Amino acid sequence: MELLDFARGPALQFAIAVFVLGTVWRLVGVLLLPSSRDMSPAREGAPASWLGGLRTVAGRMWPRKEFVQSTLVLTLGSYVFHIGLAVVVFGLAPHILFIRKLTGLHWPGLPSNLVLGVGVVTLAALCLVLARRITHPVMRLLTHLGDYLSWVLTALPVVTGLLATMHLGGRYETLYALHVLSICALLIWFPFGKLMHAFWFAFSRGATGARFSHRGVNV
Repeated sequence: MELLDFARGPALQFAIAVFVLGTVWRLVGVLLLPSSRDMSPAREGAPASWLGGLRTVAGRMWPRKEFVQSTLVLTLGSYVFHIGLAVVVFGLAPHILFIRKLTGLHWPGLPSNLVLGVGVVTLAALCLVLARRITHPVMRLLTHLGDYLSWVLTALPVVTGLLATMHLGGRYETLYALHVLSICALLIWFPFGKLMHAFWFAFSRGATGARFSHRGVNV
């Protein structure tokens, strides 16, 4: 119980503080970077910069047709585990209760067995994506320790949550404490690793789309 009290108390409070402050710090740091204004006139018929950026953010949610076949496994696996994580985080009743205590927001939860099944599929998709990264020579070359650490810290809450839900591997209180601590580790790492792509993708795609559309390039 001491471990659980620590996990739900000081550890979680510290992790949330690091997550919020770290994320805000990273975002503000990017927004305050000096930028040069494009003084060239826009191509005839070019859309507004914000529209070009928005189109690129939405359009790059799926690979271009030239790359669909070569990236299909990775793309589908990524979608499955991203959607699965969202279902697990925002669909399980205890998670909704936690969010309600933290923010006051709440909504109806999904059946526990359904969320459990989604959690298993999510973990399988995470393993598939990792296997693809390890076995693909180019992706393996581009992968460094931070990428593997991000994978581990993303998978651990799923693994510990499944174990706690199914009461496998130890006392429920211990498994629950390990689940909370794994979430704390994820929150602390989030602002400083590749997991920040949850925010960066919109910035990078939007900036690329705005600049290219200004020049009349269809991206």
